[in-house]
Amino acid sequence: MTAYLDRPGGRIAYDDTGGDGQLAVLVPGMGDTRVSFRFFAPALAAAGYRVVTMDLRGAGESDATFDSYTPEDMGDDLVALLAELDAGPALVVGASIAAAAAVWAAAEAPERVAALVLLRAYPPGVPIPLAQRVLGAILLAGPWAAAGWSLAFKSFFPSRPPADLDAYRARLRAMLREPGRVAALRAMAAASKDAANARMAEVTQPTLVVLGAADVGDPAADARAVADAIGGEVALIPGAGHYPHVEHPQETLEAVLAFARRRVHA
Repeated sequence: MTAYLDRPGGRIAYDDTGGDGQLAVLVPGMGDTRVSFRFFAPALAAAGYRVVTMDLRGAGESDATFDSYTPEDMGDDLVALLAELDAGPALVVGASIAAAAAVWAAAEAPERVAALVLLRAYPPGVPIPLAQRVLGAILLAGPWAAAGWSLAFKSFFPSRPPADLDAYRARLRAMLREPGRVAALRAMAAASKDAANARMAEVTQPTLVVLGAADVGDPAADARAVADAIGGEVALIPGAGHYPHVEHPQETLEAVLAFARRRVHA
């Protein structure tokens, strides 16, 4: 059952498996919803975690009535949710733009974050390639934005697209046709990650940087740069694209659980 967290400007939607296990909060990427963790979250819960999945502001069942959609805003939403849950320090998993939000939350409220897993974080000070930014702007520029985003989303899974990908993309298109959703997505796409990424040096929690080895750019170099900036470890998932937790959930889960056993529960 969906629960809601009241925030200035709107509500944040989340699901909670409950239980007494270590809290894990999973945060999806831009233009996606908490259902992104539909394969990963049940397996993490089966491993003994209390799993909470949240929607970003402007997406899923969260409101699209906020004035701002920066990674810092989303990081503050995450801190507020951790305070609301009040279940001890959490393993925080952030995908893509939510990785920057997770870094912000860990720096803002270190007492509430036990460890970080960053799924496709971007190195601080390194801009997203111009061609990628231009293509993203074109895809989101006009009345075709919902279809454009769906087309881009399909490219996130180069080797093992999930069986339900077409149905899931249709669900995302329908979500983006709701009032305010495309405007929120555009604002999020235009927001800089610099302020959040600059705080990597403040993070003292154990951190695992996970990238798909088949993602765009140079995933191995990006992962190493992020790990060096934050003092973390790297896991490259062979064959995976932008969302390894969706495309290769078992391999991603194994990397996360091994990291947690070694650095969180040791």
